[in-house]
Amino acid sequence: MMEHATRVGNRLLAALPPADFALLAPHLRKVPLQHDAVLVGSGDRIEHLYFPCSGAIALIMELPNGQTAATAVIGNDGAVGLMTALGPVRSPLTAVVRVAGTALQISPARFHAMLERSPAVASAVQIVTRALMTQFLHVAACNALHSVEARLARWLLHIHDRTDGGDVLPLTQETLSELLGVRRTTVTHVVSALRTSRAIKSNRRGQLEIDRQRLEVVACECYKVMSRRIDRIVSQDAPRLLHAAPARDGCPSPDFPFAKTDS
Repeated sequence: MMEHATRVGNRLLAALPPADFALLAPHLRKVPLQHDAVLVGSGDRIEHLYFPCSGAIALIMELPNGQTAATAVIGNDGAVGLMTALGPVRSPLTAVVRVAGTALQISPARFHAMLERSPAVASAVQIVTRALMTQFLHVAACNALHSVEARLARWLLHIHDRTDGGDVLPLTQETLSELLGVRRTTVTHVVSALRTSRAIKSNRRGQLEIDRQRLEVVACECYKVMSRRIDRIVSQDAPRLLHAAPARDGCPSPDFPFAKTDS
């Protein structure tokens, strides 16, 4: 199972029984997640589903007056675009790659066909939805109750959790403004305050070097509470997919390779 998880990359897909994963494998395409790439825009039809293997994707709410604020960050414990499981809907959010990585991509039509044949895949959709709703609820409460400094520290920690290592995050002030839903002048003030507390070591153009231990001190309790709850959902519920009802007949070999890899 560990070899399977390493090969697949996405924790949720790795938890699927081999027969159920084999339903998806021929239709999955490994694609790069380029920094700042928009995977789907607000109001657009969802053309692809993405199961990240590495990197971080921010879900951004855009208001009519042009203001933006992040509602969640997705890594290899989740997926982007699963709202299509509810039917052909337009995305209410913009999904933007904030830390480059890779993902397994599949079309909604292919995914829906597998969804009808596999109880385990259907359970995976429920797990992602629960984890995402947990983020939405915590972020909403945190935005209302906690300081901008604490909220920025929380976002930086969530993004850092989804990087492949290193303490330098590719985040501009414009990106931080978008994450927090505040003006860039406010971001400048907040970053300066975090540098004073040494939670941020340096602030080079387009990059933030963080001190994770000090950043955890600055962050509100939402970071640890949210992280624990999401990890509990993914870590405890995902293995139960192994015991779901088997996929229907007619699936290919579990070792079927991904359809294509884009470089």
